[in-house]
Formats: sequence, structure tokens, C-alpha cells
Amino acid sequence: MAKSSSKYVCGQCGAEFVRWVGRCTECGEWNSVAELHLPAAPAAPAWQPGPGSAPRRLQDVSAQEGERRPCGIGELDRVLGGGMVAGSVVLVSGDPGIGKSTLLLQAAHRFAEAYGPALYVSGEESAEQVKMRAERLGVGGEALYVLAETHIERIAAAAAGLSPSLVVVDSVQTMYDSDLESAPGTVSQVRHCAARLLGYAKASGTPVFLVGHVTKEGTVAGPRVLEHMVDTMLHLEGERSLNYRLLRALKNRFGSTNELGIFEMQGEGLVEVPNASAAFLQERAAGVSGSAVVATIEGTRPLLVEVQALVTPASPFGAPRRSATGLDYNRAVLVLAVLEKRAGLALSGQDVYLNVPGGVKITEPAADLGVAMAVASSFRDWPVRADLVFCGEVGLTGEVRTVSQPARRAAEARRLGFAGCCLAQGSRRQEGILPVANLAQAFKLGLEHNASRERKEVKKQWQ
Repeated sequence: MAKSSSKYVCGQCGAEFVRWVGRCTECGEWNSVAELHLPAAPAAPAWQPGPGSAPRRLQDVSAQEGERRPCGIGELDRVLGGGMVAGSVVLVSGDPGIGKSTLLLQAAHRFAEAYGPALYVSGEESAEQVKMRAERLGVGGEALYVLAETHIERIAAAAAGLSPSLVVVDSVQTMYDSDLESAPGTVSQVRHCAARLLGYAKASGTPVFLVGHVTKEGTVAGPRVLEHMVDTMLHLEGERSLNYRLLRALKNRFGSTNELGIFEMQGEGLVEVPNASAAFLQERAAGVSGSAVVATIEGTRPLLVEVQALVTPASPFGAPRRSATGLDYNRAVLVLAVLEKRAGLALSGQDVYLNVPGGVKITEPAADLGVAMAVASSFRDWPVRADLVFCGEVGLTGEVRTVSQPARRAAEARRLGFAGCCLAQGSRRQEGILPVANLAQAFKLGLEHNASRERKEVKKQWQ
């Protein structure tokens, strides 16, 4: 008879050890390693090929895409790649209170109206609490079912009896199986329950949403294997003090990755924002230095956002401070170094603060030119032309390099009424594209020198 065994697994990253350690050597987390008991397994029989295991020629395999069912929420469908695929498992992560449960309860309501019964399983709230949220959101109906349960086998039995069109499990870290000795939320329980739900989804063809907690570092709590098991991984982000919520696709086996959906938190729940560029630019101040508009691409969507810069003399008693919110810090520091070396801006004695309002995080190098324009504008106190959009990667020699999809960026700028989009000189010539070869040409084209003198005259009149 085979003997039972055990191993030690990190609850944060899933790393395995032969003995207990106080700190995981992979992720550096303290007190995250726990013992995982492995059940005794019978001796493996002689291998025999199972059904469907015979090799087939690749050209004989059907590659038809699975049936997609739109959720009825446009921004969620965009991130999913057009809707939910039958039998797919989607993991939704995010900070506590960011709106995960609200969004999925709205999605379950739309699914129930369109395709039949939907089951919302709550492991953290009672059925009465879910009912109160549903009334506040204005959702419900006869086809939306709620189950306050954490035992995975009872959940599977309820789903099998109901045969729902959609299952939402909130959250997977609260689920447990009594056959395992470990507590809910541990590595073994999360892995086992996720595998059980995955098997149910594939066998029945029912799409399943899983809500996942995140750690203080912003990663999904539990073993890393959970991210590899699911078909799609979505992350809902945003500041609680702001109304906008951004839904990103970090992994998608059925669609584009790095897709972005934009919602606004209102009294009736998360409302999709169809014209995101206009929403992010609606509070932009006119005629103020240190502000430039950048054309960025998020997944398949062109998006115009504002980049703000504040350059102020640093304290003589310490090193100049650099701060970047919504931008890649290393890219921002690189652009500041190029501005000092190639453009002659004495920034070594200045504090520089960069910000992207609205909670958007720009990671692509295409924002370099917009950052440079905003910094130069604040340093010289010359406003940036309000009718231009800037997009380009800045090289170490001060040149402006081409970026992907320039036509779509320029088209989005024209749609919102901008006169043109400043891009690299190598971009394809067409309407709305203003080519620039380096930072000097961009400054000459985009900075308003005379506006500073007019503003100084106004200041004198008020003094």
C-alpha cells in the first residue's frame, strides 16, 4: 500500500520545499510556507491509452472557435474578447472594495435575463446581504439565484441540479473541501477547489467566474498555479477616491491580452464609459503650463489621456525629488536625463512631479514625447498647444522614434476635435499627422512662447 506524504508549499507563489522555512526563497514572503498533506495514492496500473489519446494529424483537427455569449456589459465583453466562451473559467482579481462583486452581480443579472438561470455563490456574505446589494444596483429577477455556501461539493451539487447558464464564485479563497485537513484559503484548498470548479466548467460547458483576493503587493493570493489553471485572468484596478475603474485582461486564451475596459462607479453600480478619451480630458485646464495630451493604445483601443508635470526648485539641503504617478518611473527618469543633456533644461536642481489624472497607468514608451512636452512646458512656463496630441518614443540622442498604430492614434485625436497628432518623422504621411524628428522640432511646434508674456502682463495688472 502506498504511503501518504507531505510537502511544504508557499501560499503566495506556490514554491515547494522539502522542509519548513520561515521565509520563502522565491518570493521573499515571511510565514507563507505551510505543510501540504498528500493523500495516499494506489499503485499506478500499467499504462493504457485512453479515448482520444491517439495522435492525429494537425490538419485534421477542427479549430472552430467556441460559442461566445455576450455578457450584456460592453466594456466587460470587450475585455473578454467578445463574450464568455462555453466552459471557460475567468479569474477576476482586485483590491478589497474596488467593485469586483458589484460587477459580477451585474453580469450575472444580464446573463440570467438573456440565457436563463444564473447562480451567484457567495462565500463571504449571506444571501440577505447579497439581496441588499442587488436592490441597490437594481438587479434581480426570477432567473438569478443566490447560494451562500463555502463547501465545494454542495456548490457543485447545487449547480448540477440547477444547470445554470453562468456560475459566479465569490471568492475562491473561501471555498473548502472537508476531505482535506487544511483550512480554507490554504494552498491545498485553493488548488483543489479551483480544480473542482474547472472540471465542472469543462464537463458541463458552463462558464464560471472566480473572484480572487489579492495580496498587499497586488498579486493574486494563493498559489501561482491558480493563474495558470484559468482560461482568462482579469484585474480590476483604480483608486477608491476616484470614480473610474479600469478592467485589464492579463491573460486571455480566447482573445487579446492587455485589453482595457473602463467603468465609472455610480450609485447604480459600475457604469461603462463608452467615450473614455473624452471622459479623461473633460476636466483639463486650458492655457496652463505643464499639461500635454498623449495618444496611447490599450489593447485594441486608442485612448487620449492627459500627462501633467510640475517642475519646481528643489530644496538646497537634499537631492532633487522625482515622482511619477501613472507612468513607468524608469522611463520618466530616462526622459528627464535626455531633456537635460540634449535639450539644455537644467533639471538637476529641480523637483519633478509627473501625474496621469483619472487613475490610468501608461506603460508603453509612446508616452515619452508627451512627458517631455509637459516637463519642458512647466520648466519654461510656456503652455503646450491645446489643439495638439503628442505620441512618440524618445531616444537617448533626443530623437523621436515611431510607435505602433499611428493612424489609429491620429484618428482618435481627430475624432475629439484636435488639429493634429505629433508623431515621429518616419510615420506614414496622412491627414492629422504632424511629423517631428527630434525634441527641438517638437518644442518649436508645440510650445506657445507668446502666451507666457501675456500671462505675465495679467499678473502685473493684479499686483
